[in-house]
Amino acid sequence: MPLDISLTPQGFSTYIANLGIRDATDDFVLIKSDVPCVADGVFTQSLFAGPSVTISRRHLEDNQAQGIVVISKNANVANGAVGTADAEEIIQLVANETGIAPENIAIASTGVIGRRYPIEKIRSGVLGIGQKLTAADFSAAARGIMTTDTVPKLAMRQVGNAKLVGIAKGVGMIEPNMATLLTFFFTDAAISANVLRSIFRSTIDKTFNCLSIDTDTSTSDSAVILANGLAGAVPENEFAQALQEVAHELTLMVAKDGEGATKVIEVNVDSALNYVQAKRVAKAIVNSPLVKTAVYGADPNWGRVAMAIGKCENDREINPDNVVIRFDQVQVYPGSSSVEDLEKLRKIMSQDKVNIHVSLNIGESSATVWGCDLTEEYVEINGKYST
Repeated sequence: MPLDISLTPQGFSTYIANLGIRDATDDFVLIKSDVPCVADGVFTQSLFAGPSVTISRRHLEDNQAQGIVVISKNANVANGAVGTADAEEIIQLVANETGIAPENIAIASTGVIGRRYPIEKIRSGVLGIGQKLTAADFSAAARGIMTTDTVPKLAMRQVGNAKLVGIAKGVGMIEPNMATLLTFFFTDAAISANVLRSIFRSTIDKTFNCLSIDTDTSTSDSAVILANGLAGAVPENEFAQALQEVAHELTLMVAKDGEGATKVIEVNVDSALNYVQAKRVAKAIVNSPLVKTAVYGADPNWGRVAMAIGKCENDREINPDNVVIRFDQVQVYPGSSSVEDLEKLRKIMSQDKVNIHVSLNIGESSATVWGCDLTEEYVEINGKYST
């Protein structure tokens, strides 16, 4: 995935390498700004959150950072005090090599849970990285943070005189409970901490927080944004729009690359009482194994969507007599189940992206979520993941 160099934000550098974390692919990424950045981050709410999450959450409390370290192929979760000590040591090593204050470094890890970092390899690999940093290569960074991803995920936009780039990784253990997976954004726009925080969290809520692959919340989910301000101020509305577009693009890339996935599922629920209700119903649909497998097999069993809506038993305002279910523009409920109608539905469900549209007809709010189908390959990948 080549990066348009003209859209690379100024003032960032990278170091990407293989330190032997698990295999021969790149597994260590450092992205550094020339100057301290205004920053924000959101993280998993998992009770088993790893040291990378707890440390980064603490380091970003002052909304400032200058670098991000990402280690892939090892989550460094459930390793007790030694896991925390390893993560803190890595941050200190990077600080020593780059001159960045340790508290201005965020760290993220992704991969197998319950295994300690090969810390000796990392110690050796970090030596001298201050002299090895080069002009930012976000394409290489997107590859370096991958685990079982099949493609790197990167998107970028121009915002006035500034540039914005986002990278992400994630294909499994994805059910957002803050952000989801790992995703990082970098810009040379100048923006205040309060404005950045507001825009960033609203964006994450409407994109990555609306994504689900398999209903499992990761212990390592992290979403971080760094703005170094070197390009000057930009209109807030334009920045918000660009960030929304980049995050949405990355969200769809993750959905498309879900482990074993062959199709993207997009569910839109409208005419709900409020956004929370719309999102809850949409998630019930996109997370249903029966809906996901029906999409995989292009089985026109639209009753599974009705079933999924019915699981929202606390939403007593929903009346089945008022609900309308469509696939693309084809209404299936209320409707007929003629051979012709089912054949139309089968064709829709054979497409690379399947759109399911539900109108509750009890309000004016809506939400859209994304996911993917469920295939035999998902079981194959996750049945042998740690070996």
